[in-house]
Amino acid sequence: FLHSVKGVLRGLHYQEEPMAQAKLVTVLRGVIYDVVVDVRPGSPTRGRWLSQTLTAEPRKMMWIPEGFAHGFCVVSETADVLYKVSNYYSPEHERRIRWNDRSLAITWALDGAPLLSEQDADAPDFAAVARAGTGA
Repeated sequence: FLHSVKGVLRGLHYQEEPMAQAKLVTVLRGVIYDVVVDVRPGSPTRGRWLSQTLTAEPRKMMWIPEGFAHGFCVVSETADVLYKVSNYYSPEHERRIRWNDRSLAITWALDGAPLLSEQDADAPDFAAVARAGTGA
């Protein structure tokens, strides 16, 4: 469960094998713009993204399979986001990709600069993650 305020952007995050995670994401309160990116090696859609606006009413959910990075930004004043995951959190298997990587060209639903964690602000770009051989 995550509570965030307008303008917060979290992501892009995923876990590599053997601790890869699938996620089911829903919003309990507020509105988020949810983004997933295919990071699977050899996938014909590798590096492509899709998005969905998730709201508390009607309560839609987004399924994020293993091998996809995930991020979201809060577009309402506040938002409460709930995740169900298929595997335990493993810090040594967690990977991040820069939210504004030019090669991904994600169109975020933001008014101005996002509020980022230090880790997300310092995340490597997609090409660097792929070169490092970390599952992307």
